Amino acid sequence: MQSVACRGLIRRFLPQKEPVSSWTTSTARLFLAGARTASTAAQPSKQVDVEEKTDVIFTNQHFEIRNLARKLIDSEINPHVDKWEAEGQFPGHAVFKKFGEAGLLGLNRDEAYGGMGLDFSYNIAFAEELGYIDAGGVVSAFGVQTDMATPAFAKYGSHELKKQYLEPAIRGEMVACVGVSEVEAGSDVANTKTHAVRKGGDFIINGHKMWITNGAQADWICLVCNTEADKPKHLSKSHILVPMKSPGVTVAKKISKMGNRSSDTAQIFFEDVKVPQTNLIGEAGMGFIYQMEQFQEERLWCAASALIGMDRIIKSTAEYCAERKAFGSAVLNNQIIYFTLAELQTEVEALRALTYRAVANYTQGDDVTLLASMCKLKAGRLARIVADKCLQFWGGMGYSEEVLISRYFRDTRCLSIAGGTDEIMLHIIAKYMGISPEKAKKK
Repeated sequence: MQSVACRGLIRRFLPQKEPVSSWTTSTARLFLAGARTASTAAQPSKQVDVEEKTDVIFTNQHFEIRNLARKLIDSEINPHVDKWEAEGQFPGHAVFKKFGEAGLLGLNRDEAYGGMGLDFSYNIAFAEELGYIDAGGVVSAFGVQTDMATPAFAKYGSHELKKQYLEPAIRGEMVACVGVSEVEAGSDVANTKTHAVRKGGDFIINGHKMWITNGAQADWICLVCNTEADKPKHLSKSHILVPMKSPGVTVAKKISKMGNRSSDTAQIFFEDVKVPQTNLIGEAGMGFIYQMEQFQEERLWCAASALIGMDRIIKSTAEYCAERKAFGSAVLNNQIIYFTLAELQTEVEALRALTYRAVANYTQGDDVTLLASMCKLKAGRLARIVADKCLQFWGGMGYSEEVLISRYFRDTRCLSIAGGTDEIMLHIIAKYMGISPEKAKKK
């Protein structure tokens, strides 16, 4: 009886939403189109829950987009996540198709390719709302589709290539992945060994990629590989779009992971894979630079997508502790409990403010590598602290699979690793501060 009550408690704070079926595809896209021209007046002041609190970067249109995303999450994702977790993969094509039809997979992409032509802050509004998904693996899959596999492609790819691959990805008809990490080149992108040589009008690609999110079901990969053997490491790489069904592409295995179990993560080999040289994204030798630019959006997305998940865990922990009794009193009445939860929520709000500041600067055209690295570092570390401290307050119940805190504890550990480890973020921050040893040597 206790476990049933706890399950109800952890899910009770999720408000019931009207069925998404009332939103047709045309209605959703007409609404989103209106966001481009509607007034940018500030959101009227009102009392809201902490988990709904936002800042000045969002307008009424951002809130409406978030509401649309939430309807789809409640109807198309959360009822199924337990099944997907058990199966080790979510149906990317079916899920992305629903969100693509609503216009949510190309918010800041060019209208010529099915996007909505909005600015990057709308991606962040969407990313933050994804925190209502009850499985981190599905959240990460969305991030790859919208803000990791496609930014450089959308900016530098040819018209023909974007019509063939980007446009279907925005519609949700194709699943995308990005190929950066290798066994000996994770955060160290410059050490990538996968290479492509020119032969006739084609590239011949050999190598491998590791820990590729969406890799087992992707239709194409934005591949970082060496193409300019005579150039320095930072000028030798290019982005090449490779269809996953090309001869010689092998998904060697779907990796079994500690968390994010509903996300398929693959090891992929490339053996004499032939693709046209027209599949080059942008300029040859600029792949490392493109990837560093792309990391700004990826890391801001990571920070934003973590915010509501932390809000939810803190809130559900407070609710559970208010009902759970120990020694004749609610557990929440212990000062160590409510002080800790208050401090955690303060930290989340500080991260939210930093993230919003970085996004505001980025949408104005600033280089936010420093701020994005700070956001990513803080998000990964804070998510681990929130998960650990809150799980402790759940006691034995928190260690069971019957409540979300257990899954959250597993899933959030990846945030300090994927997209650049904490140590890489610290290195970038130190470089921008002018205090790293390599800066000192140059002086």
